[in-house]
Amino acid sequence: MPEQETSMLEERESQPVVGRPYIPDYGIPETLEGVLPWSYFCKRMEESLVYWIGTTDAEGRPHATPIWGVWLDGTLYFDGSPRTRRGRNLTHNPAVVVHLEDGKNAVILQGEAPEIHGVERELAERLSRVYSAKYKPLGYEPGPDTWNSGGLYRVRPRMAFAWREFPKDATRWTFA
Repeated sequence: MPEQETSMLEERESQPVVGRPYIPDYGIPETLEGVLPWSYFCKRMEESLVYWIGTTDAEGRPHATPIWGVWLDGTLYFDGSPRTRRGRNLTHNPAVVVHLEDGKNAVILQGEAPEIHGVERELAERLSRVYSAKYKPLGYEPGPDTWNSGGLYRVRPRMAFAWREFPKDATRWTFA
């Protein structure tokens, strides 16, 4: 495995630092008592069918779109044409925010989503299996060669948030 891929794998497998979000005047507890476990975040990401992706264009205008994706090894992967508004925005600025559809049980991911070129065969096969298992009932079964010409994005987490009982369990995770 190339050195860059090894370090990315190690980064994905490392546990983020848990804390509280900074949301003044909303009663966020000052202690870590009651924070959610990282496994809660991962499970919600893994089980979600739809992820809302927020990007910005070259002029700083925001854009949001629902997409399908898979949570694998602590990373969100999603696909789509680089010619879409989302794809063009990501080419200009790979910063993204990802939000699940449930605002009461919030799960939010911030990071970078560069397009992946030259997807390694092992990863392409794993993604194909996970995508197909998840979206086959909806008519989507990508093969491992689907992303040979691009159109696959990987969200590298920078910060994540979740809560079920706001503000009591509002949790923030940060990544190295």
